[in-house]
Amino acid sequence: MIQRKLLDRALTPDKSAELQLYRRGDDFFISLDGEELMSSRMHGSEEVLAELACTPIAGRAKARVLVGGLGMGYTLAAALSVLRDDARVIVAELVPAVVRWNRGVLGGLAGHPLDDNRVTVQEHDICILLKNGREGFDAVMLDVDNNPHSMTQKSNAWLYSDTGLSVICMALRRQGVLTVWSAAPDSAFSLRLRKAGFRVQEKTVSARGCGKGGRHTIWVATRPV
Repeated sequence: MIQRKLLDRALTPDKSAELQLYRRGDDFFISLDGEELMSSRMHGSEEVLAELACTPIAGRAKARVLVGGLGMGYTLAAALSVLRDDARVIVAELVPAVVRWNRGVLGGLAGHPLDDNRVTVQEHDICILLKNGREGFDAVMLDVDNNPHSMTQKSNAWLYSDTGLSVICMALRRQGVLTVWSAAPDSAFSLRLRKAGFRVQEKTVSARGCGKGGRHTIWVATRPV
């Protein structure tokens, strides 16, 4: 059996937890305090997250899109494959090491999406970017936590709160789309999205994207006209 090898580690900005990057053969894994968050073997639901957000706005000229959480680059790559050449995609990634990994050893997994000239990386808290998003976004994708109750850092709780969801709704242009990834369903979160003014669909998708593996939840929340 091929042993898993630790390649690098990095603290979250609030220093409350540690991310670890592992490799086993051709597969890569990112863990949080030893618990696997994502792997190169299972990324179908991350790609669906982007497709559900970007397909409805794919024809918009100069679409402005925010990706919350870089991960291994699969969500970003899927968004770029749908959007026009004049789109602008902002990636908010709080951990600089994750950006470094994606410019290095992880880059080839999703086809080096950070090299696309439509992409700008902001090594900042996505909460700050959303609060300052006065220009408006056509789509926002959130894949920064395991679910609305299990967060990589405590400040992320704002994203799933009544206040945070209302701010996100206002940061979207009309008919803008918010998609949120979760490892499990959460009916209370669906209710909070509706309370914030969204039209909401809660979808269950395959973790591998081929009908195999576990099941993940994606909320598709649209700001009305």
